[in-house]
Amino acid sequence: MARILIVEKEGASRNTLQHLLEREGHDVVQASGLEDARLQHPADFALVICDSELAGEHADPILSASRPTPVLLLADNPSLHAAIGCLKAGAADYLPKPFDQQAFARSVRDALSLPRQGAPSAAPPPPQAHAGTANKPVEMIGHCRAMQQVYTRIRKVAPADVTVLVLGESGTGKELVARAIHRQSERHQAPLICVNCAAIPETLIESELFGHEKGAFTGATSSRTGLIEAADGGTLFLDEIGELPLDAQARLLRVLQEGEIRRVGAIETRYVDIRLIAATHRNLHQLSASGEFRLDLYYRLNVMEIDLPPLRERGDDVLELAEYLLAGIARKHGRDGMRLSQRARQEIHHYAWPGNVRELENALERGVILAERRIIAPEDLGLRTPSGQPLQATPAATADPAAPSTAQTPKTAGKGAAKGAMKGTVKSAARDASPETASAPATGQPATSQQDKGQPPPADTPRSGLSVVGDAGEEEDLSLEDYFQHFVLEHQDHMSETELARRLGISRKNLWERRQRLGIPRRKGRRSSPAN
Repeated sequence: MARILIVEKEGASRNTLQHLLEREGHDVVQASGLEDARLQHPADFALVICDSELAGEHADPILSASRPTPVLLLADNPSLHAAIGCLKAGAADYLPKPFDQQAFARSVRDALSLPRQGAPSAAPPPPQAHAGTANKPVEMIGHCRAMQQVYTRIRKVAPADVTVLVLGESGTGKELVARAIHRQSERHQAPLICVNCAAIPETLIESELFGHEKGAFTGATSSRTGLIEAADGGTLFLDEIGELPLDAQARLLRVLQEGEIRRVGAIETRYVDIRLIAATHRNLHQLSASGEFRLDLYYRLNVMEIDLPPLRERGDDVLELAEYLLAGIARKHGRDGMRLSQRARQEIHHYAWPGNVRELENALERGVILAERRIIAPEDLGLRTPSGQPLQATPAATADPAAPSTAQTPKTAGKGAAKGAMKGTVKSAARDASPETASAPATGQPATSQQDKGQPPPADTPRSGLSVVGDAGEEEDLSLEDYFQHFVLEHQDHMSETELARRLGISRKNLWERRQRLGIPRRKGRRSSPAN
């Protein structure tokens, strides 16, 4: 595929874009600024993706440095004037943030298909380019040190046609490692056969792996090719190999030593050429000492070893994984745009995840199904302690004890947007409150804020500068977009569009644009404004 340069000031944004592009099989290089991009020789790439703020006036600096490579611009604060100027200057496309992943992928494909007159010939891709970059396989997510070591080991092991033993707890992604090794190996055009040894009954395991002849046993009405023979020329992945019976272990050892198999009930020997990748969550050396696993087979398997870290040891990777998995799960259930609340993110980050990635995926699917709106709360995830009790969510912030409760001041909320979001009180963070506003409750005067006056929050309000205090008295930080969604969904049934826009301190046109961007369609039917 293509080599693409990402020029983006924020590391998290660069990593997200790299992940999206690597899913398509592209080779990605990152740059943190315009000077860094120039050092990478952008004209040698197939495409340059650049933040519009780093691109310079009308994107002329990055366009000049990249020519004839097409440039795709991403804008945090898009405007029609800037878009027209950049496109006239020669940009391939201009996308506002946040962007739809499908639209982004389509723009990348369109930009790569543009003719490049006088363009230098691209360097030939490495042999493993079909599987992603040389450092990070496609479909594997994470940037912690332990995972970087895994990526390095995969890159080194894949071209060598040797047996690999993948170790790791259940649910850590051992099959993904096997697929990455196969895709980057010389056997990538041959089949990859995956077998879970624990899922096959002991009485059938030899027939499944080695095949059988007609009449070999009761019910064998025809000959059948075994899974090992089906993998001839390719890769055989045996998951949970520690569950393999001793009889089958002896026959598998023969395959590894001599490359020959004999079907159950057969006389003649067949020869196969396979690469074996085995995986287990058990300690095979200890099993060998206790006689449950053949020691000679263990030494045959353990030519190269890859140890996958559990999810609890991967730091911030858990949040990156959660965002990636959530997007796919929401799409599967037709609930695009689902997001995790701040407290849900904190709970995900601090939870031990004994079931690793599989448990995380199940919790997110549960959250997508149970969430009433587009924000997934901690209780929607349904996480539990080791004893089976529901995990108690830790509030994102502690309420100010000096602040009056909603029950004590029912008439002081004013007419602002804070009146009814999440059936509680929306308030600005204490650092954003003015002295007059902070002292108002103590003097018995109505508490006011910019939101109460129908004005939008200040532009420099941080994303976590708004919080919702629900009926249970727990405070949850919200971004401005989260707050907008909560307020519109809470009030759209009994407010007109004009009233919604007035309460939010924005125009009706801006309200419509935000509805489109956040996927909040306007419901049909006329709504009457509530009586004041």
